[in-house]
Amino acid sequence: MLLRLVPDNTNVQFMWLRKASFPLSVLLIIASLAGFFMVGLNYGIDFKGGTIIEIKTDGPADVGTIRSELSSLNLGDIQVQEFGEPDTILIRVEEQPGGELAQQTVVANVRTIFEDQDVDFRRVEVVGPRVSGELARAGATAVAATLIAILFYIWFRFEWQFAVGAILTTANDVVITVGLFVLLQLDFSLSSIAAVLTIIGYSLNDTVVVYDRIRENLRKYKKRPLTEVLDLSINQTLARTTMTSVTTLLALIALYVFGGEVIQSFTLAMIFGIVIGTFSSIFLAAPFLILFNLRAESMSKDGDGEKGGDAKATV
Repeated sequence: MLLRLVPDNTNVQFMWLRKASFPLSVLLIIASLAGFFMVGLNYGIDFKGGTIIEIKTDGPADVGTIRSELSSLNLGDIQVQEFGEPDTILIRVEEQPGGELAQQTVVANVRTIFEDQDVDFRRVEVVGPRVSGELARAGATAVAATLIAILFYIWFRFEWQFAVGAILTTANDVVITVGLFVLLQLDFSLSSIAAVLTIIGYSLNDTVVVYDRIRENLRKYKKRPLTEVLDLSINQTLARTTMTSVTTLLALIALYVFGGEVIQSFTLAMIFGIVIGTFSSIFLAAPFLILFNLRAESMSKDGDGEKGGDAKATV
């Protein structure tokens, strides 16, 4: 027996619910932007600068013990993770006030932790503010370039209303996800940029699936009111959307619970992004087409009722 999260022939009036979904999204976006400008993100070492130390231990390293020992140094944000092999560890310590001498002191303090152990210090690097600033700009550029490329692709593939709707829907997901980083003060690093880009791809995929069904139904039901066509399209894709979201969330929840501290910020952002992306694909993407007056001029005069599946779309 097939698992069905959504019964067949659902008939939820999603377009009526836009009266609540639009204000809710606007409220969340305003709160996220206010938090970003007033509180700010908790930037990780990748963006703040700091010291990177690569060590090789005699046998598999105990990451938890190393992290605990380094925390006793009171050096602020410290990241410890395996780097390739179980006996190779990458340690990142945030930049300390006091210039180059302070960074050298960090290395000396870390060495004292391992002085009684057979540890080989393979690499010591200092990431300055200039490099971290370049990383921040590159990350922002990557997100902006992705959104612009999406805009032109969907404009070419569909119509301008679909393109603008997809961009606004995706931007909504990105801004609200950034708001989560601000609210919980999660460590914002290069992996967080990767999480945001992944959320963009996931949300866009869901949105395009819904838009493709809308375009198909616009060709098929030319005399139906636009709100009815949109409701029909979302209900037809609802089972696919929810099943994809639930299966993805199951994998991400397992990663969050069992994946360790290093990837918790990444997986939590992904979990939240999947939930927001699913919400926006259902409750925002299609209502944006009403806002942009899609097909309003031809709704009552072209087409042949419930037929015309092969007719050209008048969009």
